[in-house]
Amino acid sequence: MDLLTIILIAVGLAMDCFAVSVSKGLLSGKTPQWLPALLMALMFGLFQGGMPLLSYYAGSSFVGFFSNWSHWVALLLLGAIGGKMIYDSLSPKHNEEEMVCKPVFSFIQTLVLSVATSIDALVTGVLFVPVPEKVFLAVGIIALVSFIFSLAGYSVGIYVGRRFRFNAELMGGIILLCIGLKIFIEHYIN
Repeated sequence: MDLLTIILIAVGLAMDCFAVSVSKGLLSGKTPQWLPALLMALMFGLFQGGMPLLSYYAGSSFVGFFSNWSHWVALLLLGAIGGKMIYDSLSPKHNEEEMVCKPVFSFIQTLVLSVATSIDALVTGVLFVPVPEKVFLAVGIIALVSFIFSLAGYSVGIYVGRRFRFNAELMGGIILLCIGLKIFIEHYIN
């Protein structure tokens, strides 16, 4: 496994982090929250890098068992958070003043999103079993790329949110639901 392959795997895994971060940037509106965004990116990077390491050490038997259920877990976690965001955005009392006061980041929600977006990374640890000398390099690259993509996604979300007027919470909920469905469908296609 060469460096380019590891980077491409890292970029593929980081796309979910990017999409979730875009939705968080959209919700930030005109007042970006860079410290919580940095912590979110750090958590995404740690989980994206940590999951392959966990499955590498746990071995293929654990991954085989977990891969049978991982798509359901991701769909339920992302569906619950995205569904709540959509529900809240469509409620009659929802208005722009509420959105400005509403916190965009919570530790528990960020933790759940970190787990949900990194479930597919759990399965990739098995790829490194034949090349144990590359596992720590791969984990570092995956974590770093996820961190960078998360910050980039947050920045894109802020930029788009400032330029266009729309219900950002609804858009964020739809993005999370789509990510959950993507993981679910990919399981059955592969």
